Amino acid sequence: MSIRSGIEPEVDGRAAAKLADQISAVRQFNRFYTARLGLLRRRHLDGEFSLTEARILYEIGATPKMTASSLCRILELDAGYISRLLTLLTKGKLVRQAISEADGREKLLSLTAIGAKALVRLNEQSTAQIQGMLANLNAAERETIIAALTGVRSILAGDGRPPVRIVRLTKVHDEALRILQEYYEAVHVVQRDKPARVQRILNAHGSGMWLAYLGDEAAGCVMLRRLESIPRAAECKRLYVRPAARGNRIADKLLDEQEAFARDEGIEWIYLDTYDDLRTAIALYERRGYERCARYNNNPQATLFMRKHIG
Repeated sequence: MSIRSGIEPEVDGRAAAKLADQISAVRQFNRFYTARLGLLRRRHLDGEFSLTEARILYEIGATPKMTASSLCRILELDAGYISRLLTLLTKGKLVRQAISEADGREKLLSLTAIGAKALVRLNEQSTAQIQGMLANLNAAERETIIAALTGVRSILAGDGRPPVRIVRLTKVHDEALRILQEYYEAVHVVQRDKPARVQRILNAHGSGMWLAYLGDEAAGCVMLRRLESIPRAAECKRLYVRPAARGNRIADKLLDEQEAFARDEGIEWIYLDTYDDLRTAIALYERRGYERCARYNNNPQATLFMRKHIG
């Protein structure tokens, strides 16, 4: 027997023992955080909904007119189970289901006024819970926790997934128009850009459009349009990530590319408009340094205006 073959069982044994310890550590942490966050309780946040029901309301609220199939992909749950929960939420007048005009097999989901109010309560309760957990920690400890959570998510989400690739367009094409159309439908945009206008934006100095790709599939988009009315300023428009692609930091990567381009073009301020119902988008903008400002355009749908200094 060679020396190499003689030590292999010992090496294999140590590796197996190490793996067993790692599995035990993950399971121990799972038991800790599920109890600490109250995930084992019958009702999420001691409210009226289960954790899965609350998550469904959150996803629909974040993406109006989401389809049931997209919801299944995001939550990684069985279609039959999702269907039963949607039926209950619809009967409770929290969720509205409408047949898609583009595909009669799909149902478009949105929150009713009752559902939107319930989601506001859930978000407030969740924020209070996490705030309570972080209250007794110092700034360094909080940063350590966030960095660790971000690292875990990045490692697990990246396993087997294609990398995110950002491309700046020079010519409008069908794929760009399709994802823009999806964005218009998702947030009920009234003033929509026709292909010729999109091409003018691509050609204009200090303006552009970017597509994000997961592998070969377009997953998101954002546009930048130079503002003639404000010196050294541009407007962020049409930021959108397809539901199935969320969780890959695509919105951040699109905005990173946009801001880098804007700096190179001598732009000092980026403005944007949105409306109050898009709470997830507003939270993203605030996290990236956007601050609320006065109205700067005549968009009839916009209720909230923000800007960020990048110069």
